Amino acid sequence: MKKTAPFYTSNIEEVESKIFNASRRDFLKLGSILSGGLILGVSFWSCDSAGKKTGTLSTTAYLSISDTGEVTIVAHRSEMGQGIRTSLPLVVADELGADWSTVKIIQAEGDENKYGNQNTDGSFSIRMFYKPMREAGALAKAMLLQAAAKAWGLPIEELDTENGQVIHKGSDKKAGFGEFAGAASGLAVPKVESLQLKADNQFKLIGKDTPIIDLHDIVTGKAGFGSDARLEGMKIAVIKHCPVTGGTVKSVNDTKAKAIPGVLQVITIKGAGLPATLSKPIAGVAVIAENTWAAIKGREALEVEWDLGPNATYNSDEHIEALKKEITKEGTLRRNRGDFKAARTGAKKVIEHTYVAPYLAHATLEPPCALAVVKDGSCEIWAPTQNPQGARDAVAAYIGLGADKVKVNITLLGGAFGRKSKPDFILEAAYLAKESGLPIRVQWTREDDIQHDYYHAMSVQHLVATIDENNQLSGWNHHIANPSIGATENPAALQPDDGELMLGASDYPYNVPAIRIETHDAKAHLRIGWLRSVRNIPQAFAICTMMDEVAEARGKDPIEQALELLGEDRNITFAEEMVNGGGYPNYGEDIAQYPWNTGRMKAVIERVRKESGWGKQLPKGTGMGFAAHKSFLTYVACVVEVQVDAAKKVTINKVHYAVDCGLAVNTDRVKSQFEGGAQFSTSLAMKSAITVKNGIVEQTNFDGYQLIRMPESPKEIHVYIMERNDKPTGVGEPPVPPYAPALANAIYKATGKRLYQMPFGM
Repeated sequence: MKKTAPFYTSNIEEVESKIFNASRRDFLKLGSILSGGLILGVSFWSCDSAGKKTGTLSTTAYLSISDTGEVTIVAHRSEMGQGIRTSLPLVVADELGADWSTVKIIQAEGDENKYGNQNTDGSFSIRMFYKPMREAGALAKAMLLQAAAKAWGLPIEELDTENGQVIHKGSDKKAGFGEFAGAASGLAVPKVESLQLKADNQFKLIGKDTPIIDLHDIVTGKAGFGSDARLEGMKIAVIKHCPVTGGTVKSVNDTKAKAIPGVLQVITIKGAGLPATLSKPIAGVAVIAENTWAAIKGREALEVEWDLGPNATYNSDEHIEALKKEITKEGTLRRNRGDFKAARTGAKKVIEHTYVAPYLAHATLEPPCALAVVKDGSCEIWAPTQNPQGARDAVAAYIGLGADKVKVNITLLGGAFGRKSKPDFILEAAYLAKESGLPIRVQWTREDDIQHDYYHAMSVQHLVATIDENNQLSGWNHHIANPSIGATENPAALQPDDGELMLGASDYPYNVPAIRIETHDAKAHLRIGWLRSVRNIPQAFAICTMMDEVAEARGKDPIEQALELLGEDRNITFAEEMVNGGGYPNYGEDIAQYPWNTGRMKAVIERVRKESGWGKQLPKGTGMGFAAHKSFLTYVACVVEVQVDAAKKVTINKVHYAVDCGLAVNTDRVKSQFEGGAQFSTSLAMKSAITVKNGIVEQTNFDGYQLIRMPESPKEIHVYIMERNDKPTGVGEPPVPPYAPALANAIYKATGKRLYQMPFGM
């Protein structure tokens, strides 16, 4: 099986594209009914897990224009509310000059041989595919114009496309795309280099607000999610999972379970054991039944004896206390500038604190579920997956089929946040379908979801800042300990890798003479995975709250200090300061193409200062907090305004975000992601925490793992998008990191109480 790619991998600067007349047979497999017309495939060099070309071309999208003028675009990314099934096709449609209101979108199956990288993770879909999607639309347009010029006997320079028609700019002459689609299909595909892409002022869709195409079906209950998948003869399976990571089944007494009306079979799932891995299921016992209720009641009646394994004595509170002691010692040096020890010795003032963040669960609205059928040596799956190809490969390896014998159909995802890029629940469905000979839909309950997640790892950090006799920030020492994502595959991975460290820590951007970043061992005792914005969450919390405290100690306004320490407008590189063989992955991108630019960060800081009314007089019990952070190549500055009453009830009155994500392809989705990001982050900051006792997660549902309710959500959220023409960057994850520290700093201004632990628990 292929190695799992890092969550941040893309390296699209290494990717070359090609557009060609595609096979009608392949397109028809997707369910589009065509009679004649133009079909184009867009292909890219396949990439390995590090983002490097493997040397074979893979079709990554399809565009068709039928003889009736219908434009159909295949969406090859997973839709989870972020709007990617809208935003990528609209790029094609805008360049083509299609009538967006009539464009048909088809969801692609999971197939890297046709669609290349389909892993919808790491906020890189737009930045990976923006340019090729524009080229696909422009090529189709060029071919239509060639066909129309020949049919009309007019110079091609006098023709254009608009609202699904070819138009003659010198007269009222116009005709729908369907008039020329057949003739265009017989033309040679022009070279990409010959294309004239639209100027920015010609865009009708790109850079504008465009609602997601699924919106109506979602709000009216018509949309099809994973739990809506149905097949004739389908049965339901629920699974009693081993409560401790790495445990195994010793024995099963299923007599009482099989006596429940509707229960059909009981099947043991061996599971991964240790290491838990990102691509194998947990050990457990499945109950297959005619309906969900019978399956759940059958599970309750099971008598299972477990071998809980070495994690049965693990307690998260004890682990955190141990790391608090460890983190003050000298660690493994990862980045070094200047002489921090000298800065500390010569400091007029030293500020140091330990910051703690808990384990976190994804808690998606739709718990994991998948439908599978295994028949005639092949397997077909319907699942809400972020990574259909990873799921396909994992299923093939787990049930002993070739990857070409496994088909993964992607449903809408009822939330994901990184959870549904792991295929364990899909493997369960495929295995049970094979063993039972029945179509099986595995359905996790909320309790399964909370207690058996791939958790965002807890974090303990110790920060030391030194201020010299000239009142300058002279030294910065950051100690980090958290179980690594890598430990889920390799238990020997005890410290964060370069990819985890770059998420706010090793890319500390401020112009401080001495910087020393150190990491410490932290063993993993749970399945560790990535959650929306990953290690940026705790690292931004620690850094941005410490910077606020440093500003106060220096008698500086926090925003003025940030602008001062960012220094002159310039591009920063970090690799030359990395030690012990470390590097700076830059989210899988060439830092020359996507640099860390201080001018762009300063611009969002200035914008949020202006828009938020920073510095205005506030009544007692009210405060404004600031934080700025770059993640997934996007620059974000955030100001939160809160009111805290005598009972310590926090009311979040206003949230202000300024965001530079390069060219904002769909501003509606950018604003939506930031509005949702503020809600998501409020839960993490104020409510959510996973704790473990004797190897077992203590929280079982939303009564224990709490999310904010509507009265606790921000009253106003304002998003200011910088107008830029730079390469597009991510927007799904960047709203999260600066929010918690901005909120913590606001609470401090309102109450005088500094916060060093998430959730705040006021």
